[in-house]
Amino acid sequence: MTPPQRLADTGEFGLLASILPTFPQGEAVLLGPGDDAAVLDLAGHVVVCTDVLVEGVHFRADWSTAHDVGRKAVAVNAADVAAMGACTVAVVVGLAAPADTPVAWLTELTAGLRAESATVGCSVVGGDTVAGPVVTVAVTAVGTLLGAPVTRAGARPGDVVAVCGRLGYAAAGLAVLRRGFRSPRALVDVHRCPLPPYADGPRAAAASATSMIDVSDGLLADLGHVAEASGVHITVDGGRLDVPEELRAMARGLGADPRSWVLAGGEDHALAATFPPGTPPPDGFVPIGEVGEGSGVSVSGWDDLDVATGYEHFSG
Repeated sequence: MTPPQRLADTGEFGLLASILPTFPQGEAVLLGPGDDAAVLDLAGHVVVCTDVLVEGVHFRADWSTAHDVGRKAVAVNAADVAAMGACTVAVVVGLAAPADTPVAWLTELTAGLRAESATVGCSVVGGDTVAGPVVTVAVTAVGTLLGAPVTRAGARPGDVVAVCGRLGYAAAGLAVLRRGFRSPRALVDVHRCPLPPYADGPRAAAASATSMIDVSDGLLADLGHVAEASGVHITVDGGRLDVPEELRAMARGLGADPRSWVLAGGEDHALAATFPPGTPPPDGFVPIGEVGEGSGVSVSGWDDLDVATGYEHFSG
């Protein structure tokens, strides 16, 4: 039986020659992968962000497939672009991997990058590959913005706070995986690959959102970033937050409080935004609180819950 090909067998250029032609290119791409840099034809302001996924930190190979990792690498970046009110046009991918990484795993990773890019409506236009001790996927996304960016600093007293997308699913899925289980899939799959509401970022911008953020570190932590940047206090009404039965049922089985997943669980990549008083949030955004004078974030209605704010790297 022929052993599976490894990255050491194909080399960097052999790998690139096999995967680069598989990425379709959109209308904005004048020059795609294969040269020193890509060339894009962009209208409006340009939005750029980057995220890094490290094996053992952001994903585990025994929990996530390579396809999951590829999709997640694009998703977390496109969610950031959406949170600015913009649309992702292109991504570039930096990949570090050990020499003994199976080529089949990298091919599957490529398929995941391609699949999520198709969902977002963007093109993979290039990147780089290097040898490294663990698999590391770094994606930089480029987006276009036709109007003004929606930043974290625009919330004002009287604004309504609203969210769009799921909250708590990824944290619940992680809790399930840590217990050694692989189901329910509705929770585990969101941890493996989030489902950001990409189109709702630009829709919120068009609906006069005053601030917006991608919920990646937890609702309270990320609303805390908005409160700090805007110089305001944000009150979250626990009674308005949806705690689906899927979360409640799993929490009963694990002896957990599902509300902590909703408030502090990261990696769902929902959108949280603020809207001026009297301006209804667009469909898909659910009002959950309000902006007031002061600083910080508080939760009303769930006084019996003691919850950490969210995840922070290097916090120990």
